[in-house]
Amino acid sequence: MITTEITPELLRGALELERTPDGLLPHRLPARARAQVNSMQHADRGQIAMAEAQPSGVRLVLRGPVRALELDTVRTRVGYRGLPLRPDGVYDLRVDGRLVAQAGTTGGKVLRLDPTTGETETEPGPVGTVRFDDVPAGERVEVWLPHTEVTELVALRTDVPVAAAPADRRVWVHHGSSISHGSNAASPSTTWPALAAAAGGVDLVNLGFGGSALLDPFTARAIRDAPADVISIKMGINLVNADLMRRRALGPAVHGFLDTIREARPTTPLVLVSPILCPIHEDTPGPGAVDLTEDGTMVFRATGDPADVPAGRLTLRVVREELARVVAQRAPGDPNLHHLDGRELYGEADAATLPLPDRLHPDAATHRLVGERFAEYAFAADGPFTAP
Repeated sequence: MITTEITPELLRGALELERTPDGLLPHRLPARARAQVNSMQHADRGQIAMAEAQPSGVRLVLRGPVRALELDTVRTRVGYRGLPLRPDGVYDLRVDGRLVAQAGTTGGKVLRLDPTTGETETEPGPVGTVRFDDVPAGERVEVWLPHTEVTELVALRTDVPVAAAPADRRVWVHHGSSISHGSNAASPSTTWPALAAAAGGVDLVNLGFGGSALLDPFTARAIRDAPADVISIKMGINLVNADLMRRRALGPAVHGFLDTIREARPTTPLVLVSPILCPIHEDTPGPGAVDLTEDGTMVFRATGDPADVPAGRLTLRVVREELARVVAQRAPGDPNLHHLDGRELYGEADAATLPLPDRLHPDAATHRLVGERFAEYAFAADGPFTAP
């Protein structure tokens, strides 16, 4: 087996790589943003730090007639104190766009997060190895890292020399919540943004952060500064289930987020997507809460009072109205800004046949449905992401 140094040219989907004592850690927020996250005096800092370091959409992209491949990694499995660890992450192997194999790894660290205080405790663990044999012949070999496990890259070995695949595709930068991050998707290359990117023939940079699509200025700056040919922002559910702001603040905050991106990307096609249907929050404000069923699974509920909506509390219906209003106001001076009602991706009819298993996140079949519908909208002949 031939060892190849893991360099930024071999990786897609990360904004930065950090050298750690164990290896290379892909980040989906730049160092400046991470410093501002770490300075937050709030329990949510741990949530954001964890989410951006989970490599949703990050993959090794290789060129060469590979038949066998090994990747040494140190994973960090995440759990909340008092709750079981999440299932093991999955590595997807794709050759020329086809999913040909999946594998997991062992060892690694365990990070336990206290959702009340934000305090964390890390248990150390050893390096693990992912191996793929009998890799089918092809021009482009991709190894998608688990979207739910922080992954430090230690070593890459293949049976033949490999090089970075050419960066010859347009880049799509997408920002959203845990739904975009990939919660309840079957694997990293089958989250809805990954499926839509494959259908559209673009390279994905997925800035979907579980629990953290909150109109943070540092995220807007990260989007502004990232190389991008097309951009989308899916916003709303975290604003409601975090009970973060009131209606008076929402419109100006969305304008400010878009203003920041437009400072460097004034004409880049940009789609603002409102929330998909989520019955618990359609007419009931947050904050959201978690319940455990008898079998130990988590389900979500809304704890706010609908009577507070006239006073400014946010629901998903309110958010959709505000996002549509902001885009309509900006559209005359920004013809490359578009609005998509999230219920076009998943609406009432879909909820009847594909209900949200935990009342908040779509399952694997719904990720596929949303990905297909977004691709049909964005990459259609007259769609906002159609190549010029």
